[in-house]
Amino acid sequence: MADIKIVETSLRDGNQCLWGALGVDTAKTLSIAPAMERAGYHAIDFTTSTHMGVAVRFKQEDPWERIRSMADICRNTPLQFLSTGFRFIAWQTASPDFMELAYRTLARNGIRRFALADPMNDAAANVQAAKMIKRAGGEQVVGALVYTISPIHDDAHYAEAARIMAASPDIDALYIKDPGGLLTPKRAQTLIPAIKREIGGKPLELHAHCTIGQAEPAYLEAAELGIAGLQCASGGAADGTSNPPIQRIIANLRAFGHTVDVDEEAVAEVADYFTDLAEAENLPQGCPMAFDAAYLRHQLPGGMVGTMRRHLADHRVSHLEGAVIEELGRVREELGWPIVMTPFAQMLQTQAVMNVTGKERYATIPDEIIRYALGKFGRPNRPIDDAVMDRIMASPRAKELQAEDGMAPLPELRRRIGSNLSDEEFLLRATMPAEQVDAMQSAGPAPRHYVPANAPVMSLLRQLLQRTDLTRVSVARAGFKLDLESDEEPA
Repeated sequence: MADIKIVETSLRDGNQCLWGALGVDTAKTLSIAPAMERAGYHAIDFTTSTHMGVAVRFKQEDPWERIRSMADICRNTPLQFLSTGFRFIAWQTASPDFMELAYRTLARNGIRRFALADPMNDAAANVQAAKMIKRAGGEQVVGALVYTISPIHDDAHYAEAARIMAASPDIDALYIKDPGGLLTPKRAQTLIPAIKREIGGKPLELHAHCTIGQAEPAYLEAAELGIAGLQCASGGAADGTSNPPIQRIIANLRAFGHTVDVDEEAVAEVADYFTDLAEAENLPQGCPMAFDAAYLRHQLPGGMVGTMRRHLADHRVSHLEGAVIEELGRVREELGWPIVMTPFAQMLQTQAVMNVTGKERYATIPDEIIRYALGKFGRPNRPIDDAVMDRIMASPRAKELQAEDGMAPLPELRRRIGSNLSDEEFLLRATMPAEQVDAMQSAGPAPRHYVPANAPVMSLLRQLLQRTDLTRVSVARAGFKLDLESDEEPA
């Protein structure tokens, strides 16, 4: 029986899957940080560049300050940053110099663990990024094997990618990243041993989603097969399209005879907090999901299925849903079997809808599909179908996009944006609209404290303070009383 480590995912993946990355801000993060530090997790899946952009754009909060403040509290638990290829905040492919600056700045601000999930499963690209991270001061690098189902993503594919990454001295561990929740216990029985044979003594973790009810049994099977760590979410941020619920996984692991060394009270406090937060803010909570065989064909993330249905309904062609799902599979094959994860999931869905609703297939080709064909997202897993490639390259937009400039060299960007800026501000201004960064700075320091039980009171106060027909407001509850009075007459 094994000692299984737990990586907590609520702040990053649970928040992203269930709450569109908008459910957590700095105050909500820092208020639960002490309990997360006491819990004894192996690491905290904390942020990505996408979440950092959300902090600026939608919360007007400094993401660097959030990282520093969390790191000040979590001195024993490494904070993890998930990196998906050579990009930072913007979808534009970044230069190696720019990415190394981003990694160095993240490490300096308190990120100690970096997870690398190349959307093409390009193991060599992960090795290159790992070398940058270690050079930039990162302590731990975990290389992802992004799991999917296709004729080319067999055990040999993952074993070879694992061999390449495990051979790198800069990659400390590997993990199977299953964004679609597709891994079954039966497949785990062949996949995990095939990977472990190639990685020697390096630890292997598993990260999966509960989208079709496969993740929890796969986690338990993985523990029997020698997995070192499992990635789970807590309370209201777990289950559904999110990751398996941490308390249930721990209980079941122990029932199977495994050891999980965590602080039970702190783990329960974290789980209760995310449940209370979801209830207070009227956010959806994950719940156990039924198996859906149709999902194996399209593999779209749960939120995207809803988006597709709304799009078809808006155009009064809801009856074409089945045809779109079948078409998505054909498009994926023609484009070389890309993994159905961001950004490819959105691209595949858009092209499939256009092919089904248009006069002919590929009559309209989105720019992102053209960029994919031009190699701007990396090397496809398999060459694109010749006829489709010819159709794409014959498009006038292909010539325009082929000629578009990539990211400017780092020294030029510095001169253009501001040579006296801190690295933190420069990275934001190089990847985001200036007015959004200005608005963040104008907003001032973010609040640092949040109590879910106070959320209804604060919401009521905000509504009352917007009224112009009141001169006095009194709010009272058990243990709390607030009186506000104005000298002005009501409007």
